[in-house]
Amino acid sequence: MSFKTIATATVVAIAFAAPAFAESIITVKDPYARVASKMSKSGAAFMVIENTGDEADQLIDARSDVSKLVELHTHKENEQGVMQMLHVPEGFAIPAGGKHMLARGGDHVMFMGLNEVLTHGDTINVTLVFEKAGEVAVEIPVDLERKPMHGMKHMNHGGGKMKMGN
Repeated sequence: MSFKTIATATVVAIAFAAPAFAESIITVKDPYARVASKMSKSGAAFMVIENTGDEADQLIDARSDVSKLVELHTHKENEQGVMQMLHVPEGFAIPAGGKHMLARGGDHVMFMGLNEVLTHGDTINVTLVFEKAGEVAVEIPVDLERKPMHGMKHMNHGGGKMKMGN
C-alpha cells in the first residue's frame, strides 16, 4: 500500500469515528421516580434536562424495561377545569443554552404497566432519546419521600449517574 492510500484510509476512519467521541450537550440533573402506592401499576420520573450547546434539541422518546409502556406525558387543564394527563408524542423542546424541567404536575416520563413493585431506594434504568444528542442513559433513584418541589430550587447539586451513548 502506498503512503497516500494509508493516509486517506486514516482520515476516513477518523472522520467516521469522530461522532462517537463527541460529547453530548445534554445533561440530566436531579432525577427521581415515584409511584403513588406499593400496589401502583404506573409511576413517573422527573428531572431537569439541560442543553449546554448552542443548538436546540428535542426529547423525543424514553425507554425502560421497568414497565410495559413508557411515554412522555404532560398535564393539561380541560374546559371543565379538570387536569388531564396526556401523551406528548412530539416530546419536549430543550432550548439551546437552556433547560426543561420534568416535574410533578407538568411534563414527565410515564411508566405504565409496571413489571415490578417499585420501592424507595430502588433504581430504574431509563434511556432518554433526543433528536440531535441521541441516547442518554440515566439511572434514576426511586424516591417516595420527596415533596413535590424538593430539590427544584437548588438544581445545581444534581444526582443520579449518567452514561452517554448513541
